[in-house]
Amino acid sequence: MPGTALKNQTTGKVVYTPPEGEDRLRGLLANWERFLHDATDLDPLIRMAVGHYQFEAIHPFTDGNGRTGRILNLLFLVEQELLDQPVLYLSRAIIRRRTEYYRLLNAVTSDDAWEPWVLYMLDAVHDTAIWTTKKIKGIRELLRQATAHVREHAPSLYSRELVELVFEQPYSRISNVVDASIAKRQTASVYLKDLCDISVLREVKAGREKLFIHPNLMKLLTAEDHKVPKYRA
Repeated sequence: MPGTALKNQTTGKVVYTPPEGEDRLRGLLANWERFLHDATDLDPLIRMAVGHYQFEAIHPFTDGNGRTGRILNLLFLVEQELLDQPVLYLSRAIIRRRTEYYRLLNAVTSDDAWEPWVLYMLDAVHDTAIWTTKKIKGIRELLRQATAHVREHAPSLYSRELVELVFEQPYSRISNVVDASIAKRQTASVYLKDLCDISVLREVKAGREKLFIHPNLMKLLTAEDHKVPKYRA
């Protein structure tokens, strides 16, 4: 939109004015897309770093460009077969070093300072890959503990499919159990309530709907460290 500008949140001073006009934006985005897919002499991580700067500099939307750009980074790495799934949470690394992120973006614009910017993005990928790998290992260990806990405290309830289902996301619905063909609705409700009885899940109401929160999984996913919570009997 005309008049879009990036301002210093403290002083209100305009620090960057992105390009305007539909034709110009479409041309710049087409150039951005061609670079990502045609500059195959460059390593995909280098292309991702340069492409991220390009997208943020084009700034095609009034709001949400940063979040969109970070999602596009992951989708590009999946497309380039460096990731099987978009699980590399680069936003964490960028938000933790937000001031440096914006400083280096602006330095590319003002001084063509590409090397520090590219190194910053490579460091972000490196740090996030290590952090994410540890988080995945923690989730696998939590799954192992949950399996043992259910087998010990509710052996008649245990099935691999049911335990894995409550690890697909931090909460479950009765319909999730039904859709996974584990049980019909009434039995599915009993299964989830039984998991609440042994402290694997916790039932909460969201409007008219019942949700079954997985507190230990939620805690592990949202923690900065990777300490695996224990299930209590």
